[in-house]
Amino acid sequence: MLFFNHFGRYLLMLKGMFTKPENMRMYWKELMHQCVEIGIGSLGIVIIISVFMGAVSAVQTSYQLVSPLIPSTTIAQIVRDTVILEFAPTVVCIVLAGVIGSKIASELGNMRVSEQIDALEIMGINTKSYLVLPKIIACLFTIPLLVILSMVLGIWGGRLAGTATGIISRDTYDAGLLLNFVPYNVFFALIKAYTFAFIISTIPSYYGYYVKGGALEIGRSSTKSVVVSCIMILFADYILAALLLDK
Repeated sequence: MLFFNHFGRYLLMLKGMFTKPENMRMYWKELMHQCVEIGIGSLGIVIIISVFMGAVSAVQTSYQLVSPLIPSTTIAQIVRDTVILEFAPTVVCIVLAGVIGSKIASELGNMRVSEQIDALEIMGINTKSYLVLPKIIACLFTIPLLVILSMVLGIWGGRLAGTATGIISRDTYDAGLLLNFVPYNVFFALIKAYTFAFIISTIPSYYGYYVKGGALEIGRSSTKSVVVSCIMILFADYILAALLLDK
């Protein structure tokens, strides 16, 4: 019953967001602020993770290819497909769930505990639309861009590590990237990115918006929101892979 209670309140929160904005300029300003906070604020960690994921993938793939019959271009193919299909959308979004999700939950939770949300509602402002919706739209706009950046940096990181360690030459790596490339994989990764962005933005918003108690409860709801978001990302990852990659 507790699950259905949370799920029902979650759906009601989403439903309450879609109302006509009282002041469009104020909503636009909040949206741009969230895009900067979420997108630019997460840029550093995405760059670091992506480069090292690609580099480690190239080195470990080379270590596994012990047969001389397997061409060196296979290293680039494996790095390309693993980064595009799994590392860039899933691993990066799990990290972003911790970075962005905890920030959203703690921010809304602090506003709820300090009664700022109640004050806005007394002023006649739809707090779900003003506080939650810009965060969701900002995540849906910035996180797919971060995933695309992660794909590029991950593949470049594999190229950098391969040439720096002498595992594979640049020309061989570039040839392997183009070999048997499936454009649908990029489309599939973007579908995952948008799905995960929705999860990262809505679940922490729910836990932060409906928090009760004091400062201690803010920390608990923030931690719970990150855990639930990570579980839902992994569950959605499996569902999308089973539905869209089924041959």
